[in-house]
Parts: sequence; C-alpha cells; structure tokens
Amino acid sequence: QVQLVESGGGLVRPGESLRLSCVTSQFRFSISGMRWYRQAPGKLREWVAMIYADGSTEYADSVKGRFIISRDNAKNTMFLQMNNLKPEDTAVYSCYADLGAYWGKGTQVTVSS
Repeated sequence: QVQLVESGGGLVRPGESLRLSCVTSQFRFSISGMRWYRQAPGKLREWVAMIYADGSTEYADSVKGRFIISRDNAKNTMFLQMNNLKPEDTAVYSCYADLGAYWGKGTQVTVSS
C-alpha cells in the first residue's frame, strides 16, 4: 500500500525556519514528480512547489526565494525547506505524488508571534 507521510511541522515565530519531510513507501518515488500543497483555514488548497523526477523545480510566487524543495531518491523522501516564514504561511502542508495521484495527510505549520 502506497503511503506518503509528512512531518516537520510546528509552531514558529515570523522569520524562523522549518524543514518538512514527505517519506514515501511502496512507491516508485524516483520516477515521479512530487509536489507540496498547503491549505489555510477557510481557504482553498494552494500549490506551493514541485520537483520533477529530473530534479528541476518550480515555485509559487508567494514562496519563491524563501522555500526550497528537494528530494532524496535513495531515501524515497521529499523535503521543503521553509525560510523567513510569515504568518500567511500558516497552513496544513501536504505532499502529493504525480505518479498515481497519491496524497499525504499533511502536517500543520503555524507562524505566529
């Protein structure tokens, strides 16, 4: 059974950093594009970043220059390094696999002073 499990969320102050992880199992991770999405309370789910199987990346304008997406194919894991966090980054962050359209359950990120 394919699983995507996020971790690394938490409560931080504005300007601080967090690193999210998405560990996958029973899944051909190395050949799949992978994405991060987020959903804030009362808002629609928003695409954050993606990394293709070849390692190339794309970012939403709202996070460009602050977030870095990466992957470790040997560990079947995707990461999201989030720097200079802002209150508007508060959301549940979920990972998504293009191959098979699998979702993780998400991890909460709260940015507040």
